[in-house]
Amino acid sequence: MIQRDDISKAIASRLEHPVFRKVGSIADSMHRECYVVGGYVRDIFLDRPSKDIDFVSVGSGIEIAEAVAKQMKPASLSVFRNFGTAQVKVGALELEFVGARKESYSHDSRKPIVEDGTLDDDQCRRDFTINAMAISLNADTFGTLIDPFGGIDDLNNRIIRTPLDPDITFSDDPLRMMRAVRFATQLNFDILPETFDAIARNRKRIDIISKERIIDELYKIMRSPKPSIGFILLDKCRLLELIFPELAALKGVETVNGRGHKDNFMHTLQVLDSVAQKSDNEWLRWAALLHDIGKPVTKKYDEKLGWTFHNHNFVGEKMIPRIFKKMKMPLNDKMKYVQKLVGMHMRPIALVEDVVTDSAVRRVLFDAGDDIDDLMILCECDITSKNPEKVRRLLANFALVRKKMEELEEKDRLRCFQPPIHGDEIMEIFGMEPCREVGLIKEAIKNAILDGVIANERELAYEYMLAKAAEMGFTPRK
Repeated sequence: MIQRDDISKAIASRLEHPVFRKVGSIADSMHRECYVVGGYVRDIFLDRPSKDIDFVSVGSGIEIAEAVAKQMKPASLSVFRNFGTAQVKVGALELEFVGARKESYSHDSRKPIVEDGTLDDDQCRRDFTINAMAISLNADTFGTLIDPFGGIDDLNNRIIRTPLDPDITFSDDPLRMMRAVRFATQLNFDILPETFDAIARNRKRIDIISKERIIDELYKIMRSPKPSIGFILLDKCRLLELIFPELAALKGVETVNGRGHKDNFMHTLQVLDSVAQKSDNEWLRWAALLHDIGKPVTKKYDEKLGWTFHNHNFVGEKMIPRIFKKMKMPLNDKMKYVQKLVGMHMRPIALVEDVVTDSAVRRVLFDAGDDIDDLMILCECDITSKNPEKVRRLLANFALVRKKMEELEEKDRLRCFQPPIHGDEIMEIFGMEPCREVGLIKEAIKNAILDGVIANERELAYEYMLAKAAEMGFTPRK
């Protein structure tokens, strides 16, 4: 709770950095009002550190930025005249300057028509009350908080709401709908019902927002302490079905002859939150979110078995590139990592539900490679049964699998497994050209090691290669 008596102390503490007095002094010399605004002010009262500082001046922000860059050396200046903004980097700080402005929008674009304005105009155009506070930097009012919309009260009440009519706010710039959900997730705040209802009413306006901006907000939701908050809110306001239909398709429970399956959407979010508690790895969290993405496609009802989702992991694995491409996510090793974990997430679970053989464990170790620890985290978090005895049994079996993995990894070095004999060497030994048989011999050596027939040693692999090649009618050349 932010007490009124604590406001001045909090402001004074964060404005001790000399940059604030310097900017204020420069603004005074130019006879300009100047304020620190937005997220930096909000984070003062949330006691969150920030190195990005936004300044608004009544008049040209670029001119103040140019003067700041000259007087605060060493500093680098970047000017964006088309947008009326400038950035000054001073040490670890990034200072953003803009002139106070008022905005108006056309229906088919989130790019506003901008005019010079007052501080009041500038605060009115802000997305949420908690981001619409300003602190004066001019000498005669230095440190004074200007909070026309009750941002402090909303911080105390943990509320997200718009300064003005939410329908206008969200229709003008639909990205603000995603930002409302993101702030609610990051800060664990509630969205005011009137504000939330406006998101639902204006949700189709999200179509004018680029995929890049939408995924940037989803990334921030995913990095939050409890990402499920954001996805539940996106579902409730029906934005999810527009921006991520594959995830929305997981929702719901279907019942046939009194037999229903679990709600795979809520299960997925439970897995996601469990992974988030154990790991800050953003892409492991994406693997958790997408691990069952193939279930809606593979869902079938069988009179004997009930509901089945056969091969949903492999179907999901094939869906990942298409989802990443559509959502403008990186089509690189990060995508391949998520794809790999989605495809493999049933493998360790199959181990704990069956007899744990060395061969099966070796193959999981070999196929997962350096990602085996992340795969095991995902699989353990995937155990969400409401039967506590089943959960206890499966987790105990997972502990046995981990122990077996450690023993085999120490003995066989499978995590960084490289076949002791390569294809080029096989061709050289037997005088062969590239052909199917070379691959068969190489695969036979690999399988012999993984099945425990031979140890992962070159001499044993060489003898095995000779025997396997002889069965196929090949002998070493003289």
